[in-house]
Amino acid sequence: MGPCLSVGCKRAMAGSSVSSVLEARKLKDSENGLESKDSMFEQQSEEATVHRIPGRMFLNGSSEVASLYTQQGKKGMNQDAMIVWEHFGSRTDTFFCGVFDGHGPNGHLVAKRVRDSLPLKLTAHWEANASNEDISKEFGHKTGLNNENSGLETDWKEASSPLKHHEISENMKESFLKAFKRMDVELKMQPSIDCFCSGTTAVALVKQDRDLVIGNVGDSRAVLGTRDKDNCLQAVQLTIDLKPDIPAEAERILQCKGRVFAHEDEPEVARVWLPNNDSPGLAMARSFGDFCLKDFGLISVPEISYRFLTDEDEFIVLATDGIWDVLSNKEVVDIVASTPARSAAQSLVESATKAWRRKFPFSNIDDCAVVCLFLDSNLMVSDMNVKSQEDSSAVQAETAMVDDDVSGAAGLRCSEIVQTVGVST
Repeated sequence: MGPCLSVGCKRAMAGSSVSSVLEARKLKDSENGLESKDSMFEQQSEEATVHRIPGRMFLNGSSEVASLYTQQGKKGMNQDAMIVWEHFGSRTDTFFCGVFDGHGPNGHLVAKRVRDSLPLKLTAHWEANASNEDISKEFGHKTGLNNENSGLETDWKEASSPLKHHEISENMKESFLKAFKRMDVELKMQPSIDCFCSGTTAVALVKQDRDLVIGNVGDSRAVLGTRDKDNCLQAVQLTIDLKPDIPAEAERILQCKGRVFAHEDEPEVARVWLPNNDSPGLAMARSFGDFCLKDFGLISVPEISYRFLTDEDEFIVLATDGIWDVLSNKEVVDIVASTPARSAAQSLVESATKAWRRKFPFSNIDDCAVVCLFLDSNLMVSDMNVKSQEDSSAVQAETAMVDDDVSGAAGLRCSEIVQTVGVST
């Protein structure tokens, strides 16, 4: 069930990485063919800076709008990563969320690198596209995808998309395409992580007010919890698991001389293989990294989808396949809906762990990473108020016990004094 069956090939990569502090400038420099000479220093600066950004969460916990949790499986180091970034792009109504499932010898490093760098690239392209659109409108021209994205294959899905939101969705679509492309280029060029036989999935979303745009590579998944006309909770899958057994994906891989077949030990898991070598056996058709397969049909171009959110939409769950391999979409939304919002992600991981032990008792539990984004922040606020009241009640009860102990001790002491006085008399 793992993403890679064989990782026997390694190869050193070289080049430069991009600084987060100077992401916009580096974007412009790269478009002009300029390269950084201080890549290692800039990468360290980027890592130090990005972890100090307000509203950015990547560890287990919760906020007023989200719950996130990751847990190491039984296969070694936890290679999953996650992020929730509130006020994304300095917009109070905008959020970025993502989960990343690494694989291969350096999968944990690739997943964390994409977690840290992809949102920076996305917001840099978003701002650049917005500026270009403003300039184009000033001269009365219509902007579209530029030459950088020509020839890129992508699926573009829209659901309940009012015409007035078309401009936002097109801008974000272009930003996703460019950001994913540059992310993969950076992984190939920078020297600190060998990505030849290591990579990561990515399912990332940007929510701006009621506009939702999702970019996806690999088999991590996004699912929406929403109410139908009878007010029953329903699960709506927002992304496709981009695996090699999808006909269009398999056709592309085969045309590029790659091979697609399932190993006899796992006949239900189609994998991507090199033309003349039974490796690496990658169980997905798109990913970041994995450059040993990039000439043979594996791509990092995301599937992009758009949705206009309504009052019936309650929450979105992003999770790695450690969740989806053992829990159905409906089971996931039911668990989240029945759990206090602040601990929804943790409850989901714990439920998946139990399901792994029940369904696959002789298989190692996979890493899990979950982000739950609540579209009605009142759910989180209400939940936090309940928690606050519970904590307050607990403190009051503890105080009362202390008071009782003190009173009891005082009463006992008083009784001793009275008894002593009585004896003396």
